[in-house]
Amino acid sequence: MGDVLPALSVPALVLAGGAYAVGASWWRRRHPALPSPYTRQALRLAEEHTLVTAEEILADAYAAFGPLYTAPGSPAPAPAPPVIASPPAPPR
Repeated sequence: MGDVLPALSVPALVLAGGAYAVGASWWRRRHPALPSPYTRQALRLAEEHTLVTAEEILADAYAAFGPLYTAPGSPAPAPAPPVIASPPAPPR
């Protein structure tokens, strides 16, 4: 009778481990982990955020300091040349 407790403790531990595994997998399916900060999507979102922040900084700086660079009586700057979408065809 002295070997009954150790003999029954092994199946009890296996059953407890299985119940824990089932509960953990159930919880993980219903509560997925947050995406890793090292994924491509996270990198793309960080790049977009950086570009938006840089554009805001430049727009604010131009709005604040733009009038300092244009003299009141100076002519307007020449318009930029048109951008050619494709290179011209070579002469024949």
